[in-house]
Amino acid sequence: MRLVQGKLGNILLLVVLCLLPFLSNNYWLDVATLALFYVVLAQGLNVVVGFAGLLDLGYAAFFAVGAYTTGILMTVYHWSFWLTLPVAMVFAAIVGVIVGAPTLRLRSDYLAIVTLGFGEIIRILAINLTITGSASGIYGIPRPSIGSYVLSGQMDFYYLILLVAVLAVLAVRRLGTSRLGRAWMYIREDEDAAEAMGINRINMKLLAYSIGAVIGSMAGSIFAVKMSAIAPLSFSFTQSIMILLAVVLGGLGSIPGVVLGAVLVIVLPELLRSVEDWRYLIFGAALVAMMLFRPQGLWPARYVTSPKQGRKGDKADVSFDVEKYNA
Repeated sequence: MRLVQGKLGNILLLVVLCLLPFLSNNYWLDVATLALFYVVLAQGLNVVVGFAGLLDLGYAAFFAVGAYTTGILMTVYHWSFWLTLPVAMVFAAIVGVIVGAPTLRLRSDYLAIVTLGFGEIIRILAINLTITGSASGIYGIPRPSIGSYVLSGQMDFYYLILLVAVLAVLAVRRLGTSRLGRAWMYIREDEDAAEAMGINRINMKLLAYSIGAVIGSMAGSIFAVKMSAIAPLSFSFTQSIMILLAVVLGGLGSIPGVVLGAVLVIVLPELLRSVEDWRYLIFGAALVAMMLFRPQGLWPARYVTSPKQGRKGDKADVSFDVEKYNA
């Protein structure tokens, strides 16, 4: 019954999101589009931080890799946007493997420092390289088109990022309930125990890092054509922290929680615009209060143990039964 109610709620939410452009003005439509960008980015980081337990403070670097790959290919080599999209995703995965292979052997604070440094390296490279437009960035990125129809309106990009957000949520949910997701959760809880159970922790962590990079680059590619201009300031350390905040605020490893966290990170500062000088102070105080009274997040992931576990005489089932989590 609860599962049916959850599915009906998801369908109703999707219908409301599809009708939103006809019910709101351009300002709130732009806010909703930005929130959906954060939903995609936060789901990508959720794979890295929420599932695999890897503290990544430089996630905006993959957002930048996707945006700059699409921007350069479309402005310098005049590629179609739809061709740049898979190239950006593959390039981000390769960058993720190159960066992750030597660094993912580190743990906790050390890993956080390395990923923070990686994010800053990408931003500084974008400022200093000629092909990335130096500090002023890349301008005049063409709009994508489907046949003769050019996606140029605000509503076009809203529906495009909504489609990508839905696909990202479904993909991450599927990953979380798969054997791969269970391996990540074992690693997150206890790396040494996971390795003792036969899980190759380095390969699993590298896979999580690369999948997170691919999802982040996809959002970056769409961001580039939506804005038609990108600059290094859009991919700063603050951007990485805001994406991480969405994951922590919603609940590590929780699919609906991360969606809620991403929406709140974007919408709350906008709702507080009437108290412009105080809005970030109020926003920060609310976050501190939340962390004190609900440190597991607003919508934490729930893991239901197998009914077989604990039955007298049955073989112990030590795996997470995550098929019903978040239901």
